[in-house]
Amino acid sequence: MKKEFSTAWKASKQPRKQRKFRANAPIHIKRKLLGVNLAKDLRKKVGARNVVIRKEDKVKIMRGKFKGKEGKILQVFTKQGKVTIEGIQAKKQDGSKVVIKMQPSNLQIVSMVDRTAKTKKTATETTKKTKKKEKVEKKIDPKTKTNKEKK
Repeated sequence: MKKEFSTAWKASKQPRKQRKFRANAPIHIKRKLLGVNLAKDLRKKVGARNVVIRKEDKVKIMRGKFKGKEGKILQVFTKQGKVTIEGIQAKKQDGSKVVIKMQPSNLQIVSMVDRTAKTKKTATETTKKTKKKEKVEKKIDPKTKTNKEKK
């Protein structure tokens, strides 16, 4: 079997091929696999059933040993497809605590961080005047047929 990721891959019932797809997927596709269901009140507010998980989101654990507990997302490991949650730790043999990495499919988002882009400017902030100032006019010299910059 090939080890590379293929965009031509559509679907398979075989679990080994499902695992292979997830393991060999590039990061931009692995990010999409980090989708988490929203709580019912958030579904109406956002207008979606699930969203990609982010750092600082507050989640509730739905499956496993820590079922029912809530906490904030500390880190998102896109390559591994796992997240760490504040307050979810296990004790090691020597008594020290270690943070447990959980699969996003076992979580539900209770409250979200603001998803609006901080770097994007709105239409009112970018006006025609600022665009004209930034634009450099280019004029073609007919004799040499090269661009002359005019400021």
